[in-house]
Order: sequence, then C-alpha cells, then structure tokens
Amino acid sequence: MSLSRIVINVVMCGGFLFAGVQQGSAQTQMAVPVTVPIVFTHAIDASKAHIGDTVTAKTMQVVFLPGNGRIPKGTTIQGSIAETRSFSFDPAPYAIQKPSVLSIRFDKLLTKGAPMEVLTSVRALAGWSDSLDAMKPQFSDEYDDVGTLYLIGGGSYRHYEKDVTSQDGDILGYSRKEGVFARLLQSEYTSRYSHFECEDSGDAEQSVAIFSPSACGLYGLGDVYIADNGLATGLGAFRLESRRHTVKLYRESTALLQIVSVH
Repeated sequence: MSLSRIVINVVMCGGFLFAGVQQGSAQTQMAVPVTVPIVFTHAIDASKAHIGDTVTAKTMQVVFLPGNGRIPKGTTIQGSIAETRSFSFDPAPYAIQKPSVLSIRFDKLLTKGAPMEVLTSVRALAGWSDSLDAMKPQFSDEYDDVGTLYLIGGGSYRHYEKDVTSQDGDILGYSRKEGVFARLLQSEYTSRYSHFECEDSGDAEQSVAIFSPSACGLYGLGDVYIADNGLATGLGAFRLESRRHTVKLYRESTALLQIVSVH
C-alpha cells in the first residue's frame, strides 16, 4: 500500500487539528493527503545550515479540510534541517561526484492553540524566480489590461475569471476569492538520479495556489534534483541534491506540501 494514499481524516475544532487514529492500532481512515501550498520565509544554504536548524514557511492561501475545517492563509509551518552537505569537487579521474545534500523535514503546524505535529511529503517545489513569475500577470500586448497568470507545471487563468484551463482549453481548476483550487492529476517526476509518482486526489479538491494540478517534482532549480520526496523512507524529510554545486533554496521559493498524517 502506498504511503501517499494513507492520511488521517483531519478536522478543525476550536482552532485545533485532530487526527482520527488510535495509538497502536493498525487501522487508519483512508483519504488523500491534504495539499498545502507554502512559501519559504528565509533562504537555506547547504554550506551554512546545520542539522536541527529551524526552517519556516507560510501557507500561501487557505487550505480547506475535511469536516469543514481550514488552515488559514499565512499559517506558519515549521520544520528543521535533517541533513546537509556542501559540494566539494573530486578531481580524481573518473570520480563519481559526491552530491551536495539539503534535506528538510516539515513536522509542525502552528495553528491557533497548541502546535500540531504532522508527517509531510513534498509533491512539487519551485525556485523563487519561477514562483514570482507565476504570481505576476503576463500581458499579451499593450491592449491587454487584465493579464494571464500561468501556473507552475501548466495551466493558466485570467484575472476575474474563475476557470483555470489547460492549453487545450480543458478546465483544470477554479480561481476563487480564497485562492486557486483543483483536483490533483496523476503525474510523475524523473531525473537522472531519481523518480517518484504524484497521485491524483480523486474527487477531493485541493489548494494549489500557483501550482498546476499536474505539478510534480522540481521547477526552476537547474541541476538540483529531488532524491526523496519524504515518502520513500517514511520519515517525512524531502531531500534535494546536486552533483554540480551546493544546494541552496532562496527566500520566496515555494512548494506543494502534502500532509500525510497528524499526530
């Protein structure tokens, strides 16, 4: 059974998140993971970071939960550095370069009241430049005073229009007052060194913000790749690597996190 298909049914009550699970029980309530679009609030450099350093991000739009709950826009999600290593070129003939590593585990949602411990994975991650481009309307000519917003991974919509469409005109999702929402589409990410699948969300509509419902993997980070999206080991730490340079994540980079379970 794929871990990404197991998530605790999450509800909001009195400002707290509750998880419908019994300690020591093998039974869990089946649902799709809750998708949370986030923006990093500070830069992270693998050559300067240390294991245990705090990492923070904020939700980009409201996230609706089963049971009529919600995670408000601007909610802080907190984590820490799980592993870090800078890049050092090995000049030996035919040497296989040891990659730079930046591994991050987001495990605490700072909701009103007591913080909630969560297990997360990353579905998609975008660099700051691609992220900012996706937030700014692109104008076709001098007569276009509305502009078009292009989602990371494909799809677009016009300001003040609700339909988010593909290049072929298919409706992918909807732009509403609270943000952009869609049913996630099955997709996959493949790099030279890694591969993982992003599953669909069925009938469950998810918060996606500036990401396409088919977004999966990395965008705008050059030769960096995702070696682990947080599900392979079951520890909730996603792992970025590069065999060319030291991994860095700049402020205003963004990601689609998925809450797999709540403790």
